[in-house]
Amino acid sequence: MFTGFFYFQLTVFFSKQLVADKILFILIEATFFAEVPITISEILHLITANELNTLIRGCTLNNRESQKKMYDSFYSYGMSICDRYTRNKEDSIEIFNDGFLKIFKEIHRFKPAYTDELNSFKGWLRKIMIYTAIDYNRKYHKHGFTAELNTAMIFVPAEEENVFDMISYDEIIKAIRDLSPAYRTVLNMFIVDGFSHDEISSQLGIAVGTSKSNLSKARQQLQNILKKDNKIIRAKNVG
Repeated sequence: MFTGFFYFQLTVFFSKQLVADKILFILIEATFFAEVPITISEILHLITANELNTLIRGCTLNNRESQKKMYDSFYSYGMSICDRYTRNKEDSIEIFNDGFLKIFKEIHRFKPAYTDELNSFKGWLRKIMIYTAIDYNRKYHKHGFTAELNTAMIFVPAEEENVFDMISYDEIIKAIRDLSPAYRTVLNMFIVDGFSHDEISSQLGIAVGTSKSNLSKARQQLQNILKKDNKIIRAKNVG
């Protein structure tokens, strides 16, 4: 499903951490191919490229109906991005709304980067949501966001590989939300959103070495959280 350089990046990363394959591939696939649960209402709001162009023209003129349609059409996609950068739904919604205010303000500047206008717009929206989330975390979690955290991680003994067989998208999102802001942001930016460590360093105002260190710790901590949660669930089922 993945092609070119991005597929190569995933292959290199996954080859370093085999257990992470199942966890992060589910997450990345869900984000890039919209395999997150959506409601019937959201399905009805899906739009074509022609409809998108009409909405863009309407939003440029501050037409409220066009703005509402645009907001509803990209709510599920936008929230799937914001959810990965926050610890709770309230923060995700705030980031999403802040991001859409920026979209409405700057939409007159949008120009498709390639032939597929719909995906080009989604890529533009995606960047705005990511940068809005970064700004939000920098503002409200400044210390944890910029520092290299050395918090001791709880050791969880390795379980059988099938521990991860039934992990859902929602479980992964919950585990990512349990990460610290520094770990969570670097993990998302590097693994899912395709930023290099140099780009992460520039965007977050941290050293390249700190970015690499936080990624390594985030990856390990994410696995530990999922293993621990899975053990609790299995214990409850047995009990």
